Amino acid sequence: MEVSEMGAGAMSISANYGPPADINQGIRVLREAHERGVTFFDTAEVYGPHTSEELVGQALAPLRDEVRIATKFGFDSKAKSGLNSRPDRIREVVEGSLKRLRTDRIDLYYQHRVDPDVPIEDVAGAVKELIAEGKVLHFGLSEPSARTIRRAHAVQPVTAIQTEYSLMERDPEKNGVLAICEELGIGFVPWGPMGMGYLTGTINARSKLDPKTDIRATFDRFSPENLAANMPVVDLLRRIAKSENATPSQVALAWLLAQKPWIVPIPGTRNPKHLNENLGALNVQLSPGDLGEIETAFAGIEVYGERMNEMQMQMVDQTV
Repeated sequence: MEVSEMGAGAMSISANYGPPADINQGIRVLREAHERGVTFFDTAEVYGPHTSEELVGQALAPLRDEVRIATKFGFDSKAKSGLNSRPDRIREVVEGSLKRLRTDRIDLYYQHRVDPDVPIEDVAGAVKELIAEGKVLHFGLSEPSARTIRRAHAVQPVTAIQTEYSLMERDPEKNGVLAICEELGIGFVPWGPMGMGYLTGTINARSKLDPKTDIRATFDRFSPENLAANMPVVDLLRRIAKSENATPSQVALAWLLAQKPWIVPIPGTRNPKHLNENLGALNVQLSPGDLGEIETAFAGIEVYGERMNEMQMQMVDQTV
């Protein structure tokens, strides 16, 4: 599956990082991203719920053959665990996603979180059937372990893995996920490539996040104490950005792009100015010296706070 060097995440336009944006503004930003060369757009059934898929469908319907759309299944508010990836459920929810996205096929269909109650082989088999029917073109997994990736890939080749990854969130380097992607030829899509806003340099200990509309308000990493404690990461980016005539956001994205050619970040924004800033990262070429300086400096920095809240971390697959 070939996509642009950087994608666009649609979640934050409609949900989770504050109140939803006006739909016309969301459409305008997504279409402008396409005009600037972005061909890869990411959403999910649960964002909103449903409103993010509806936004993406409305924005991209006139461009459908020029873009690749990724969405996700697997959350279920009626299930005790909050997860449901039973094959019959997958077959049911894909129809809703297709309708909201105004399309006859989903380019990349991710399992949003690994369901411990459903063997991953059954999930991969269900998506394999959807691929045979032409409703889905490629299979992906979000927040899986390396072992789960290998098991799924044996049933239906996995095209992409999506996991949080950024300069300050380095778990995929340590838990074998990036290594198995390289071994099996699977693409990697970092969500939260700017630390969910941390690495933009615009959030600090005085920032107020509304717990009613902003999920980050429940994350330990975003407590006032940890926002202050983690400023050395932002200061590092500011220092590099100054020498590169760039912004901290651009350096954070350029750092990801420099890791592997098969890594495609999906920064999300509702703001045309921020979209232009994000895409400007494609023009920031970090030298081996820059990358070495960043790694050396980061090695001496401690990151404070878990990346998500306890309930969300329980849904991250950490089987070994």
